[in-house]
Amino acid sequence: MSIERKQVGARMSQIVVHGDTVYLAGQVAQDAAGEPAGVQMSDILERIDGLLAEAGSGKSKILSATIWLADMRDFDAINEKWDAWVPEGEAPARACVEAKLAFTKYSVEVGVIAAR
Repeated sequence: MSIERKQVGARMSQIVVHGDTVYLAGQVAQDAAGEPAGVQMSDILERIDGLLAEAGSGKSKILSATIWLADMRDFDAINEKWDAWVPEGEAPARACVEAKLAFTKYSVEVGVIAAR
């Protein structure tokens, strides 16, 4: 079975497709870095929408999501955005943990695995 990579960089690909499974690299805020976690989450979810579309998928096909928060006190703020974004009745398996992120300007990172 072939492996397809999109938006390939030296360190990582933003999208990897194997069979009918789409793997996204962990996504951080592009336009909202340094903003509050809820604002970053909105930016991230918009980016995920675009990456999934590029891979021939969509948010209704997400199988699993992992959310890393720099501070668990932001849990309610990111969940407000997540709950409004996920299609009703199609919530994926999900984990949310507190973790030290690579750069202090990021307060949330989201990784997604989806079906195509």
